[in-house]
Amino acid sequence: MAVIDELYDEADKLKDEGKLDEAIAKLQEVLGQDDAYSLAHSALGVLFGKVGKHEEAVQHAQRVCELEPNDPFSFTALSVILQRAFAGTNNSQFVQLAEDAMARSQTLQSGAG
Repeated sequence: MAVIDELYDEADKLKDEGKLDEAIAKLQEVLGQDDAYSLAHSALGVLFGKVGKHEEAVQHAQRVCELEPNDPFSFTALSVILQRAFAGTNNSQFVQLAEDAMARSQTLQSGAG
């Protein structure tokens, strides 16, 4: 796991330097070694949104929710990414999905989930 953690840290540094495409490539390398590394999926959800690849952003945010189905923050993050996808594409399908994700987050936070 140390190698994967090092790759993730390298990706984080690249992101901080504004090298988003390089950070994305590094995170994809992480997932090539461990597709269940939720931090990499989470980071890709954000980065793909920043570079205007909203479908990919949503896919990675949804994967985080699959990997962490009881974590309300994962669903909150998905909702935010879906809202950004709507803002970037004007595709109204993202609105309902964002509302559903936020509702799931709130359900989990209340302990009813």
